[in-house]
Amino acid sequence: MTPEQAAATAKTGLATIVGAFAESPQTLRRARLLGLSGWAYHVSARAGALGDVRPETVAAAIGFIAPEAVIDGWEATAKTSAPMEVATWHLHELCTWGAEQLGGFPRLGRLHELTHRVVAAVDYAGLPLFAAWRAMPVPEQSAGAQAAVLLHLLHEHRLGVHLVAVRASGLTPLQAIIAGPEGETGAVAFGWQPPYPPAGPIVRRLMWADSAADAMAGQAYASLDLTERVELIGLLESLRHRLAP
Repeated sequence: MTPEQAAATAKTGLATIVGAFAESPQTLRRARLLGLSGWAYHVSARAGALGDVRPETVAAAIGFIAPEAVIDGWEATAKTSAPMEVATWHLHELCTWGAEQLGGFPRLGRLHELTHRVVAAVDYAGLPLFAAWRAMPVPEQSAGAQAAVLLHLLHEHRLGVHLVAVRASGLTPLQAIIAGPEGETGAVAFGWQPPYPPAGPIVRRLMWADSAADAMAGQAYASLDLTERVELIGLLESLRHRLAP
């Protein structure tokens, strides 16, 4: 398993694991306690680590959500809370979830060790959200909490390199969504308004972007040797199946 193959294989597991946290009752409860809609919470919880920046900066960093939707969510949050405060609460909830859901995972210590080495190896140039989250102080030191944060960082890393690769391919974020498996349904979910571009002519570009993203993400996975990469993928798959509904 090459570093690029490890990065490609890890993508689904990371999305499932982080998605399990994002959809957990305690995460949704935090949005209600802060008086935010689910959309405003999603935008500010993810991008709040950037601090007090303009909404256009947030839209540029996130990339795949329609700028108008990002701006609406960011400005709605700003009426009641500082975005950094929302991100801090989000990190607190992530740690609590990690301690509860990952604390009993067999070989948690090994998962922590391997993910920590990959995260530490990431070159964050061009990855503002990853860099901002990696700089956030982690409020809890339990093994489950630490592992949850590291998995979140690896997922954010993948999202970031995917955005870079899409732009390098010549696609816009909207074109990449349309050419992907969710198509127009995904575009609607991310706040984009029709008319939408045809998918046919741009699918091959998205395939190139996916390959480029694997190569970029793989640079960090090269910090592990072959046996360790296989082991990490196995641990992610085990955890994914444990958390899947």
